Amino acid sequence: MNTAFAGGILTNTNQSAQFVRMLSRNASTDLDAVYFNPAGLTQMENGFYFGLNNQSIWQTRTINSGFFQPQTDATAFLSNHNSTFKGETSVPFFPDAYAVYKLDNWAFSVGFGPNAGGGTAKYNTGLPSFEKQIASMSGGYQKLAPIFSGYQIPGVTDYGVDISFKGSSIFWGIQGGATYKVNKILSVYLGARYVPTTNTYNGGIKNIKVTVAGNSIPASQYQTMVTPVMNGLIGSLQSSYQKIEGAISTKLIDGNANIADPTLQGTLDLLGSKAKTYSEAVTSLKTTEAQLDQLNKSDLSDKAVDVKQTGGGVTPIIGFDIHLDKLNIGLKYEHTTIIGLTNKTVADGTGLFPNGQKTNSDIPAIISGGADYQITDKLKISGSGTYFLDKNVNWGKNVYLQDRTIDKNFVELSFGLEYKITDDFAVSAGYMNSNTGVSEQYQSDFSYSNDSYTFGGGFQWKLTEKLVLDAGVLSTTYKDATKAFTDPTFGKYNETYGKTTFDFAIGIGYKIF
Repeated sequence: MNTAFAGGILTNTNQSAQFVRMLSRNASTDLDAVYFNPAGLTQMENGFYFGLNNQSIWQTRTINSGFFQPQTDATAFLSNHNSTFKGETSVPFFPDAYAVYKLDNWAFSVGFGPNAGGGTAKYNTGLPSFEKQIASMSGGYQKLAPIFSGYQIPGVTDYGVDISFKGSSIFWGIQGGATYKVNKILSVYLGARYVPTTNTYNGGIKNIKVTVAGNSIPASQYQTMVTPVMNGLIGSLQSSYQKIEGAISTKLIDGNANIADPTLQGTLDLLGSKAKTYSEAVTSLKTTEAQLDQLNKSDLSDKAVDVKQTGGGVTPIIGFDIHLDKLNIGLKYEHTTIIGLTNKTVADGTGLFPNGQKTNSDIPAIISGGADYQITDKLKISGSGTYFLDKNVNWGKNVYLQDRTIDKNFVELSFGLEYKITDDFAVSAGYMNSNTGVSEQYQSDFSYSNDSYTFGGGFQWKLTEKLVLDAGVLSTTYKDATKAFTDPTFGKYNETYGKTTFDFAIGIGYKIF
């Protein structure tokens, strides 16, 4: 489950309090340059520096599914069910730590933080992809109500189920490298980041029930009642379409001729079929048989999910910094991080997480650049751009077993201002625009990516000659993303995926010597 907060589809770029308060840090020459612009660290004064940041993040995910809104009278019972599914993510601790030792033309640095993920999304009422399985089963029973009534079996008018789901993801980043000042203009950096990864999924589907004759009973009990009827009907349907196919093949009837057999027409009417010709009747009967067979195979027992995925990978990183009087330019390239995850499955009633299965969860390569310009002694402006090479990564399949394809690479642009009110106190603000490049096919309720815009602001306070405090807040608004579906029973419908994020950050930087 994707719980990235600021950055690409998977990557977190909110890696310091300075970022939260300004949003443009790709040309930083402060302590957070360890992550954003490591080649710029040689512009610090000689000494040993240590910094610690923490962010508290709240994210709300909202999924609206048209599947649970009635499209026809035959699916009216679905209107009794909630069509909005909300996931809440609360991350009180989202830490980053940086250390730099600068000596003349060299700077050696290490960094630690949640490179991707870092949160737990909790859906108290589950996800549409889970509940649709139960609703489809109940709708299938409802569709057969006219047939069941002939056997004195009441039809289904509603369903009930208890669903909960919680997914967490954390990709820690442990980075180290060295920066060398080639001359007064150019510095270069070479380093790497190790990314140990853990994903967990917990939840389940319990207490599946259907409402018949005003009473709520276990769905398994109802299935026991109707199974003999469905088995007999399957045999009857097979016999019917085999006879029609035989008559067509021996040219006793024309497959495109209008149906003249009143018994066949009565059966089709009972099934709610709109078939007009014999060929259409064969297709309709086969479709109904497949639906009946699927209903017979429905697993109505409680289903639990308890899965842990682990793995890791290494990210090579190179960087360049160009310093020209009042202008500073930072450039960085992060190579693709190849990460293989292995399932450790305790329970999996969904069949989505076979024990021992290996999957890829690669982090795409990133090209980033930025420029800071000191307009006056008090005012600095900054611009940053980050380009995520998502099209070069195999994103695998979504929960619907569709390939998660990418139409174009993710682009993030940001601008910031910092103004010194006094020599020891500065305020800042920033704006960031993020444009995802995922296709509609990529999206699912399990993991989705949206375009967004972010506003941030905060301050920096130099408490002593050695101690600096940074604090900031940001708010991200995501544009809704829509995915179209077609269900064999309920027809066409859309799902809409949205979310919002609020982030508060505080950080300290200390020069030890």
